[in-house]
Amino acid sequence: MQMMTAINTIFVEKGKGEQVTARFAKAKAVHTFEGFIRMEVLLKEDAEERDEVKVCTTWEDRKYFENWLHSRENSKAHDVKAPSTEPSPILGNEVTTFAVKVQHLPVQSSAVK
Repeated sequence: MQMMTAINTIFVEKGKGEQVTARFAKAKAVHTFEGFIRMEVLLKEDAEERDEVKVCTTWEDRKYFENWLHSRENSKAHDVKAPSTEPSPILGNEVTTFAVKVQHLPVQSSAVK
């Protein structure tokens, strides 16, 4: 198995990044998928032209990410909802994947003497 991280970079209208990150505050279906390790949602600081949100998910192996990517739950999570009176602030996105080669976790306090 080879742990991997997928990063979905979402380009957002300037000043709307907080609005988009708030959509991820509540855990959804991805958190229940086999092989899912964690999700981090990052908002770029000091963005000049547009806001940038990075949704990073880490998986035990690429096959688990692929299962999520092609799942009904993923499609449902990304379906466009009923028409809104306000247009979406999302300008576009780009997904990149990375093999996790090195990872350091905090040392447990009881292990440090």
